[in-house]
Amino acid sequence: MGEPGTKELLSLEELEAAGGLRTGRKHLLSILVENKPGVLTRIAGLFARRGFNIDTLTVGPTDDDRVSRITLTLDGALHPIDQVTKQLHKLVNVIKIRDLEPDDTVSRELALFKVSVDGNQRGEVMQICEIFRGKVVDVTKRSLIVEITGTTDKVEAFERMVRPFGLIEMMRTGEIAISRGRGET
Repeated sequence: MGEPGTKELLSLEELEAAGGLRTGRKHLLSILVENKPGVLTRIAGLFARRGFNIDTLTVGPTDDDRVSRITLTLDGALHPIDQVTKQLHKLVNVIKIRDLEPDDTVSRELALFKVSVDGNQRGEVMQICEIFRGKVVDVTKRSLIVEITGTTDKVEAFERMVRPFGLIEMMRTGEIAISRGRGET
């Protein structure tokens, strides 16, 4: 049984007709929710039932310990996102939702990269880290772990630079974002 206020699932054809599949329009949603069990599951389920793939999902506390902020990114047409946003508002534990505009938002992502290095490669990777203002957080004889913080583009550019050295492992947090100026959320 669906969440209160949800409609029937859209078919693949309806999503394509509405432009809901990889439109190139990135949505960055900031959702304030009550800090209660099951809220994240209901929100993620709503997107899944509507056929949206969540690209990144980050959840964390706010200045009020009773409230958490969910930041998620996804690709979708404006109309279907509006429909899902209206349904999110109907969920009991959702306080506020904003589809943040990229030009009015500061967003960052954290990533850790474990890179294979030996001899001269160590120096090269460390120079790349300096260029990207990265921080080496662990060193062994055969690898470095590097912390990179910045825009998604910066993290992806760093990945392209170190991949040829031998990318052993990578972990990314997903975007967090806040609107510029004195506006809320």
